[in-house]
Amino acid sequence: MAASFARLPTAAKLFLLISLALLPIGLAMIWTARTGIDRANAALDQRAKEQDRAASRAIESLIARNALALRIAASSALATPDANDCEEARRSLAIAPAVSRTFSIEGPDGSERCITPEFRVPNGARFAPPGGIALWIDPVGKALFVRVGVVGGMATDRISFAEIASAARDVATDIVGLQLDDGINSTAIIGERIRRAHATMHDIANGQLSVRVTVSTQRLSAGEWLILLLPMIMWVVAALISWLLVTRLLIRPLRRLERAVATYDPSAGGFTLPRGIGPAIEIESLGQAFARSVERIESSEREMGEALEGQRRLVREVHHRVKNNLQVVASLLSIHGRNVTGPEGKSAYAAIARRVDALAVVHRNHFAEGEDNRGIAIRPLLTELSAGLRGSAPESARQTSIMLDVDSAATTQDVAVAAAFLVTEVVEFSMLRLAAAPIEITLRRTSEITARLSVESSALTEADAGDKDKVQFERVITGLARQLRSTLDLRLGRMSVDLPVFPG
Repeated sequence: MAASFARLPTAAKLFLLISLALLPIGLAMIWTARTGIDRANAALDQRAKEQDRAASRAIESLIARNALALRIAASSALATPDANDCEEARRSLAIAPAVSRTFSIEGPDGSERCITPEFRVPNGARFAPPGGIALWIDPVGKALFVRVGVVGGMATDRISFAEIASAARDVATDIVGLQLDDGINSTAIIGERIRRAHATMHDIANGQLSVRVTVSTQRLSAGEWLILLLPMIMWVVAALISWLLVTRLLIRPLRRLERAVATYDPSAGGFTLPRGIGPAIEIESLGQAFARSVERIESSEREMGEALEGQRRLVREVHHRVKNNLQVVASLLSIHGRNVTGPEGKSAYAAIARRVDALAVVHRNHFAEGEDNRGIAIRPLLTELSAGLRGSAPESARQTSIMLDVDSAATTQDVAVAAAFLVTEVVEFSMLRLAAAPIEITLRRTSEITARLSVESSALTEADAGDKDKVQFERVITGLARQLRSTLDLRLGRMSVDLPVFPG
């Protein structure tokens, strides 16, 4: 059994240990806490609702008791015409328990028939028909007035807010708020600030009065909170145990392996697996696999380096041979050109030779000695090309001045070929058209990846409609500019194009 467990992966060991130790306890505690808290919350909510209803019923019972006693007393007093109304009403109320002893009796027209000392009916009293009841709040006097209608008049008494609060608290011990609203006035009889409370609105006395009862709900005790949080505490403990196991079995060995990889120097020899990488067999297998991978990568890099060097030599040799072949072609053209008797033939051979030589210059500069193939440098290319054009110029143009002002920049072979042909066309046209005119070639960087090539010569003038050579020249350089994917800027005495270059 122990041997089988030892052969398991580290992740499986960790999962089994934590699951077996904590999962049953966590599930049991979560279920117990959830059930207990739900039951406690339900009981507290039910108790608060019962106290709400009990308080509203107690207030309504208090009002009904006072209204009934007052109705009986008023009916008894008004039924005996010769009797003293107040004495009859007092005798009737004396036998009624827990009712108000202050009252007034009015006739059908509202005139006072009897009123007890220290009793006053406030302004805004409501009318109560025979058999009816009217309620209203007196915020100044802090009382609820009750008026009942009887045969032959009305009777009014008052219930103080203190009596109403006492009646509510007798049946609802946790009451913290009590508010009465008669539709006109609204006043709070009991008002305490508490964070957790349950409030309910009740309509009593046939909707004449609204009672808002607020009952506090009990908070969870420290023990209940502990039961609630115990599953979370258990999961925190599980996380700490997991962290300790992962740190000792995985993190520390991986950090040692990471340091060994970070300090690995390919030039110092093969990769050496560090000691003490922990008991996890996966980490040891990972280190051995990395060592084998490093060995294969080093072997592959050596082979790739040898292949790259061979390819570089081959490409350099190809360009060298192309350059030699082009020079041979240029020499043959020069030899054949000397044997031609007519000036047009000599000029044609010389023009072809100059273009072949321009192409040879590009190939010669593609892989210069010691260069890492980072593109063709434009400055030496234009310098060599200018020297070749001056050397192959006709006798009448041998003294033509070609000035260079070129920034350092490099470009691809395709761009270099098109630029060399473009410069050759313009310089040749200028030397043949106006031999004594100086020529200035400039190259200026316009951005990180573009440069502007310009050739200035007084021979670059507008062509006449019948000037076939100038029309042919403009057609050729326009095609070369299109090959460079640039717009040709041809002005009086100046021709410019934009070249793509490598970032500086």
